[in-house]
Amino acid sequence: MKDDIPSTVRALEQMTVPQLQQRYAEVFGEPTRAKHKRHLIKRIVWRTQALREGDLSERARRRAAELASDAELRLTAPPLARVSGTGTVITTSFEAGGASSFPKPGAVLRREYKGRAIVVRVLPKGFDYEGEVYRSLTAIAQKVTGAHWNGVNFFGLPSARRKRTRTEVGS
Repeated sequence: MKDDIPSTVRALEQMTVPQLQQRYAEVFGEPTRAKHKRHLIKRIVWRTQALREGDLSERARRRAAELASDAELRLTAPPLARVSGTGTVITTSFEAGGASSFPKPGAVLRREYKGRAIVVRVLPKGFDYEGEVYRSLTAIAQKVTGAHWNGVNFFGLPSARRKRTRTEVGS
């Protein structure tokens, strides 16, 4: 029986997505909205094999149920950012000033970039730049430059990694 799996896969690869959706409905007994060909093929082959060779044992099902009940599952979607006239307000938690050398809330960071003064105020939960609240300095650096920058490096702040490396080397 296992020898015909490769031929089954080859036959399914020749089918169109609507044909695969039809085959999926035949095998699973319910329609699918999936349109990803590779996904449909894998699911059909798996189900066909499970029907032919047997599904999970009762012991395996019990163990899977145990693992699932122990897992911390998200039951609600994460909160969305609220948008107001003054800019985006991030509603997720954020700890500014994780490193001891990191600026504390209320500090103002200044940097000159292409003749323009970039001024950022450190907030308890983010960074204020031009009236908009950002979650990270990296997001501000990317907004200013249009390219990905490490925010700590962009603003010339000492990084915890560099500080830790110097301490370890000196020890």
